Parts: sequence; structure tokens; C-alpha cells
Amino acid sequence: MGIHGKDGVFADYVTLPVANLLPVPDAIPDETAVFTEPLAAAVRIQEQVNVPPTAKTAVVGPGRLGLLTGMVLALSGNDVTMLGRRDVSLELPAQLGLNTGLVDAFSDNSFDFVVDATGNENGFAHALRLVRPLGTIILKSTFAGDGKLNLTKLVVAEINVVGSRCGPFAPALRLLARGHLDPRPLIDGEYVLSDGLAAFHHAAQSGTRKIVLRP
Repeated sequence: MGIHGKDGVFADYVTLPVANLLPVPDAIPDETAVFTEPLAAAVRIQEQVNVPPTAKTAVVGPGRLGLLTGMVLALSGNDVTMLGRRDVSLELPAQLGLNTGLVDAFSDNSFDFVVDATGNENGFAHALRLVRPLGTIILKSTFAGDGKLNLTKLVVAEINVVGSRCGPFAPALRLLARGHLDPRPLIDGEYVLSDGLAAFHHAAQSGTRKIVLRP
């Protein structure tokens, strides 16, 4: 919706197939329900690849999707480290109980699985450097650009690369309803609808994870 052939929900009227509607359980507050879509994208990884609990795993990019991905993987007992470029970006992951580190502080081939959730062209280069031979890179980033990469390691070290996009909402809603994780610390601001332009301005600022617009 709002991307191809259907208006987004800021239109005066919206139609969509009834099959696309999922009830939000009463146990899920609005501030939590708004994370359903990115949480579903994080859960999608576990549908695509088997990440053993013994796997040493890194998530590059401690933004909204990266943090949710780290939280989901940690629920399965994985040794997860959130990697960022600046100490300030790692403060919230640390508060949520996740291991953290600066991406440049880790040596080559440090991880079995690496998730690129940076949203920029440098993320894949970091992931490729950090993944061990025979390891797996999960690509969550989408960005416009023609970045230049040396792909030799993909062949020589036999690296698996998996593109991972969206995911089904139902499993994400079940996780939220059962209280297995609480995404509300990712909210950086809340605005009433009349302050919608200010909300978008805030959301566009670097480092902002989630802005709630409340009608």
C-alpha cells in the first residue's frame, strides 16, 4: 500500500482486500502495534535461514529494523552483537540487554551470520568483511545507488548471501501479544495529527528510530 497501485493510508478513503486485514489483539497497545510491519520483516529471517543458537551473529545497523532483528534473534538464544559506527547509536541496544560494539573494532571473519540492516551501501562491505568463510550474510538494506564492491570473498570463502524483505504479520502479532519483546523503547517521539509535518521532520532526522503520529 502506498507503493504500487494502492493509495497509502493518508488518503481520504482506502480500500484493500479483506484477506489483508488482521485483527490486533486487545492485549497489544497502539504504541506496540505500530511495530508490526518491521517486526514481521525481522521474523522473516528465521523463515529463510536456520540460525543455530550456537552461531555467533552480528547485526550491522542499530536502527529500528536492526534492533528488532537483534531482539528477535536473541529470543532464540543466539549470541547477538549489535554493531554501529558511533557509541551513541549503541546506547539503546545496550539498555535493551544486547551485546554491542563498534563495527570497525572487530577483525575480519568474526561472525558466522551477519545481518546488514544499515540501509546504506557501506553496510554490505562491513558484512562481507566480518563474515567468516562458509558463513551467511542476510541483506535487509534497500538503497538506491551503484556502489562498487570487491566480491572476491563471496567466491573464495563460499559465502551465502540471502536477500530478505518483508514478512507475514501474523507471527509478529503473536510475539507482541505474548509479550516476548517490547519495542516501545524505540519510540523517539509522539505527535498529534495536527503536528504531522513536525512529526515527519523529526522522523527524517538521522538516528531517529520511530515516530508515532496519533490521530
